[in-house]
Amino acid sequence: MQSGFEGWGRLLAYAVLGASYLFLMSVVALAQTSILNVSYDVSRELYKDINPAFIADWKAKTGETITVNQSHGGSSKQALSVAAGLDADVVTMNQAPDIDILVERGGYVAADWRKRLPHDATPYTTTTVFLVRKGNPKGIKDWDDLTRPGFQVILPNPKTSGNGRYTYLAAWGYALDRSKSETAARDFVAKLFANVPVLDGGGRGATTTFTQRDTGDVLVTFENEAIAIGSELGTDKFEIVYPSLSVEAAAPVAMVEKVVDKKGTRKAATAYLEFLFSPAAQEIIAGHAFRPRDEAVLRKFASRFPAIKTFSVVQAFGSWREVQAKHFADGAIYDQIIVKR
Repeated sequence: MQSGFEGWGRLLAYAVLGASYLFLMSVVALAQTSILNVSYDVSRELYKDINPAFIADWKAKTGETITVNQSHGGSSKQALSVAAGLDADVVTMNQAPDIDILVERGGYVAADWRKRLPHDATPYTTTTVFLVRKGNPKGIKDWDDLTRPGFQVILPNPKTSGNGRYTYLAAWGYALDRSKSETAARDFVAKLFANVPVLDGGGRGATTTFTQRDTGDVLVTFENEAIAIGSELGTDKFEIVYPSLSVEAAAPVAMVEKVVDKKGTRKAATAYLEFLFSPAAQEIIAGHAFRPRDEAVLRKFASRFPAIKTFSVVQAFGSWREVQAKHFADGAIYDQIIVKR
């Protein structure tokens, strides 16, 4: 015959087991309704606004509550973190190689990721511009000015940052367009990087160096970052100079197949990436000074985006794979330039 204490003990054990089961089920449910967006440095504020809009849209369509977490850093460093095990459901980078590497290193991303969303899976573009101190005291007008002796040019490291890589390619493309000579283009870029006193790991670090540490005569960065600096720190301190020719920087996005299958978040991750192309998200994108793909939204914000002559990486250099091998692989042209500067 059971004593009262034994009965209460058994009831207590059942209660503890039941509570533990409910807790475990709640953790599982949370995992199924949470996704992680691993992105690059200067998109932080953009996704802080996109994520709540997506959460509301998802709730309206499905009745479910979802959490979207963010991770930001230098684009190439972020891609390597995902390859090393960071559980990103989606990656939203600023250059295609940082998604291609996730295809090559273990098939984290599908090989046909470009075909899964509009515009080769790029919901917006930007371009590389110059941010100078108010009044442009050094009279900077174009890329040639950045190679003058004694200038200090602030930009992020092309080995770790897509922002820095686009700067390198913009300068090379400009010089090649002017000289029609690969040798002259290399010499031009070497002169520019000889004027770089410090190579920050990402675009946000370069912004801090220029705006808060008061280092450098010019910050070379994405247009959206330059506009944001003016909005945050005041147009009385800085102004933007648009070069005569620059590079189009299309920002690619993709789903991380291995992670969404493991977490059961494929439906949510797909919806998140598709939402980036919706009119609602495109307006948020334009509001953060990225150039939207939606033509109607672009017209609405036309005054924000001055006309600028640009070239794409593919137009000027061939494929991104060729660019990586020739310019940014270990021991390639960029490394050779840096060693000699």
